[in-house]
Amino acid sequence: MNSFHYSDERFADLQLLRYRLNGFEQLTLRQKELVFYLSKAALFGRDITFDQFGRYNLRIRKMLEAVYTDLRVEPDTDDFRALTVYLKRLWFSSGIYHHYGCEKFVPGFTPDFLRRAVGTVEPSRLPLAEGQTVGQLCQELFPVIFQPDVLPKRVNKADGADLLLTSACHFYEGVSQQEAEDFYAAQKAASSTDEPPSVGLNTTLVKAADGTLSEVRWTTSSRYANALRHIVYWLQKAAGVAETENQRKTIELLIEYYHTGDLHLFDEYSIQWLQTLDTQVDFINGFIEVYGDPLGLKGSWEGLVEYVDEEATRRTQLISQNAQWFEDHSPVDPRFRKPTVRGVTARVICAAMLGGDEYPSTAIGINLPNADWIRARYGSKSITISNITDAYNKAAHGNGFKEEFVIDEATLTLINKYGDACDNLHTDLHECLGHGSGQLLPGVDPDALKAYGNTIEEARADLFALYYLADDKLVELGLLPDGSAYQSEYYTYMMNGLMTQLVRIEPGRQIEEAHMRNRSLIAHWCLEHGQCMQLVQRQGKTYLHISDYPVLRTLVARLLAEIQRIKSEGDYEAARLLVEQYAVKVDPVLHDEVLDRYRKLNLAPYKGFINPWLLPVTDAQGNIVDIQVNYFESYEHQMLRYSTEYGTLI
Repeated sequence: MNSFHYSDERFADLQLLRYRLNGFEQLTLRQKELVFYLSKAALFGRDITFDQFGRYNLRIRKMLEAVYTDLRVEPDTDDFRALTVYLKRLWFSSGIYHHYGCEKFVPGFTPDFLRRAVGTVEPSRLPLAEGQTVGQLCQELFPVIFQPDVLPKRVNKADGADLLLTSACHFYEGVSQQEAEDFYAAQKAASSTDEPPSVGLNTTLVKAADGTLSEVRWTTSSRYANALRHIVYWLQKAAGVAETENQRKTIELLIEYYHTGDLHLFDEYSIQWLQTLDTQVDFINGFIEVYGDPLGLKGSWEGLVEYVDEEATRRTQLISQNAQWFEDHSPVDPRFRKPTVRGVTARVICAAMLGGDEYPSTAIGINLPNADWIRARYGSKSITISNITDAYNKAAHGNGFKEEFVIDEATLTLINKYGDACDNLHTDLHECLGHGSGQLLPGVDPDALKAYGNTIEEARADLFALYYLADDKLVELGLLPDGSAYQSEYYTYMMNGLMTQLVRIEPGRQIEEAHMRNRSLIAHWCLEHGQCMQLVQRQGKTYLHISDYPVLRTLVARLLAEIQRIKSEGDYEAARLLVEQYAVKVDPVLHDEVLDRYRKLNLAPYKGFINPWLLPVTDAQGNIVDIQVNYFESYEHQMLRYSTEYGTLI
């Protein structure tokens, strides 16, 4: 399709991109049909994610969509234009909180404007509770939208605060942090086993009027039932065209888990999924990652449909085949290494559909399952998403960012020569080996690091990848052309952790997102503990100068050893001190400078994706004969269509 383009709409701090389904036409009809059914299952979880990210999100979305689409609202006003941007941001973030920073959006329109606009909408199109008037709806929702002190953050990780009572995410109802921690500690103690379930992963913890706590499971007969029934319907269709018996069994186990909410079934499904390697098409569907919960227990719903990028997968397979060598030569204490690395598999894939917490903003690499005991006993499955990375790279080409922040021409030349290859390889090492490396000591609770666990885990995987990027083994395997290529990744990684990721932080705020904290931790720790890199001033601007890359690698090794010790021993206090000292704080003077320099480039710091529209082509009898890929749906049309077609919970 010659007219395909990667870049699309911009608003606020966001840019929407498109990704191409490279090689999709080479799939068989059965595989295309499988992708289509799995894609429908991925999209039907959208409302779950909205509700998980804030209990008022779905009703605010429906109210604003009704205003936005109602012809009686005058579009030629500053208030309406501001509402349009607010709604687009809400769509992007699955709610009224920034998808990365978690702070509540500040509306650029007035309460009076919105009240008048809502009054013009047919009441049947509004999310009115039973017996509720339009005025009462405004009384209920307006404080959430307009008052800064009402549910101000989706996820709060501030040290010393009650992380549940100060977070707006909808995984707990009326429950304090201490109550939740005690509740789940008792569950773990009662089910002491060497195959511990991921307690709390798929439930809402609720406090009754008498103070008792109970869990409401997310199943086809309980909370989120309507959405999950639709997901199950399309999964059943997918099972009917599964590529192999292993894949069919995987899908059927997931369906049974959705019916029951049984976490032991989820573990059985996870093991079956990671061992299903005989297919071209694969998927992720469920309550998976726990970054949206301040306690790191509850899984946000996400969906991803994928198919193998055969050529690029040769790279990850080579890494996987040498997993034991990497584990054996890791600079961590031998007690914390795995004696035998099992089941490490990795693929480079093309995303075919993004859903839930993976849409519109998505990861570029994923390693699952998350349960430590499954990783130790059965291994893990890793993916790197080539068409998403390709879209990012093409959008960044020639935008002036590197020229503004890289210290000199020689370093810029190095990055231009090796940067894309090293970025991809860093992601591969992070996902394929980093997350799967190391082991907990016997008896250590996988959740011992509590709110700091996600940051420590991401730092561990990044450090593992950084350490081995500089190893001669990668040149020996033909994964890097020479022994200096790794320097491009070291420079851009440290520059990002110290400086450039600050463009994603509002003035006066600290760093809260786990991946950003991880990068800040690594970069600031290395800056403090060695003389091999410094922040220097040149012509009134701050730059990173790295004088000795081999010494920097020794610092990476030291920090990796300590981070692995913290993880393996469950040393909560050491994790807390490390994160709070190096990962959280922002230098306000440097922050202002970076923001000013970035502002002049007129770039959007965050990017996300518009999904392709998969359309079945049928014959006269209604049989699917092909799946057509349409790349030209607008962001607005896609979001409104999704709210109509996949709106199951309101």
